[in-house]
Amino acid sequence: MTKQRLDGPGIQEQLLGTWKMLAWRRQVVATGEVSDALGPEPRGFITYTADTRVMVLVVKRDRPMPSNLTPTPAEKIALYDSLFAYSGTYSVDAEQVTHHIDTSWNEAWNGTHQVRYCTIEGNRLTYRSPPAKDPMDGEQCWYTVEFEKVPEARS
Repeated sequence: MTKQRLDGPGIQEQLLGTWKMLAWRRQVVATGEVSDALGPEPRGFITYTADTRVMVLVVKRDRPMPSNLTPTPAEKIALYDSLFAYSGTYSVDAEQVTHHIDTSWNEAWNGTHQVRYCTIEGNRLTYRSPPAKDPMDGEQCWYTVEFEKVPEARS
């Protein structure tokens, strides 16, 4: 199967729907070190709607379980550190999609514009980010994220 760039007619239509995260890797710019951004096999989804909304929710696979329904302060920190979530609108242009964030797990992301360079191969979507500060530790790095299209639910 050949890779398709996100350009030409129907750019938005190529993204519409829900995509399940398969892998999320980060590469540190200074050292070239590659690691899993939220540990191996994160659980997460990204959804693109026809009215140009995007929603992202990703958590670590081995996310800690609180001792009861109301987490302790330490458990809240562990849960926050194992979560990545935001929503907003999106726009597409040539080989990229830009997420215009209006609500985020991290208030510092609100109002930002997150660029993702994309390719689609069959039912696989791959993102690569430009160099940016990691929101968890501040290191400059690139991200590569792989998704698989979730089939539409049948009524």
